[in-house]
Amino acid sequence: MKYAIRTRHDLMSQEIRNHLKERFDTLGLSEDNTEPDIVVTIGGDGTLLDAFHHYVDRLDTTAFVGIHTGHLGFYADWLPHEINALAEGIAHGKYSIETYPLIEVRMSKLNAEPQKYLVLNEATFRLASGTLAVDVYLQNELFECFRGDGLCVSTPTGSTAYNRSLGGAIIHPTIEVMQLTEMASINNRVFRTIGSPLILPKDQTIKLIPTGAKKCILTIDHHTELHEDVTRLDYELSGKKVQFARLKASTFWNRVHNSFIN
Repeated sequence: MKYAIRTRHDLMSQEIRNHLKERFDTLGLSEDNTEPDIVVTIGGDGTLLDAFHHYVDRLDTTAFVGIHTGHLGFYADWLPHEINALAEGIAHGKYSIETYPLIEVRMSKLNAEPQKYLVLNEATFRLASGTLAVDVYLQNELFECFRGDGLCVSTPTGSTAYNRSLGGAIIHPTIEVMQLTEMASINNRVFRTIGSPLILPKDQTIKLIPTGAKKCILTIDHHTELHEDVTRLDYELSGKKVQFARLKASTFWNRVHNSFIN
């Protein structure tokens, strides 16, 4: 079993990393930061998102598990005092693999090759300044002409992130859907949008065509990019999935409860 550890740079996370590495080495696991079988993150959900994008080319063979030392541990559901049990469970293969859907985003620009991204949480689209105007197509049919701050497309696992703060639904991560949520839409006698989150099943697509936009901001999970001359954005569920190593009996709804209610 080969492992890699990704951490935040605070002292607590570094100390936990050193202790976990000693336990792994004692149990006969080997550290391999290039081709790990399992990646342990120490920090918060942002640390796990960073690890996901670092190993995005190894999703078929690498599983993730997180230790929570940050402010919110929805993905990172292990606590520092549990690291010995975590190390033992990984070393002896006492875990199951859960796979969750991802979204593929394809961005087209004038006089440039399309760029592709994989999304674990959500992708948002807005202007660098001003009101976003974009035509929204579902299954290549014009659905609405959106005016507002922006749009968010989220995975089921990402439904508890920014999507939730926008009033989107929380979706169980095993359901293969994506969700389109508005960011402060304009609704009056001239402009009208659905004003409600939309949940699209597998094999359906979303296409956004900006109208008159020059500089746009695209976020892919925790990464933010500024682009010019974006002509089109396409969203669909990816054929790839992310793998999580689960050693605890806690369910998805336990994690929702502990993150937002407890």
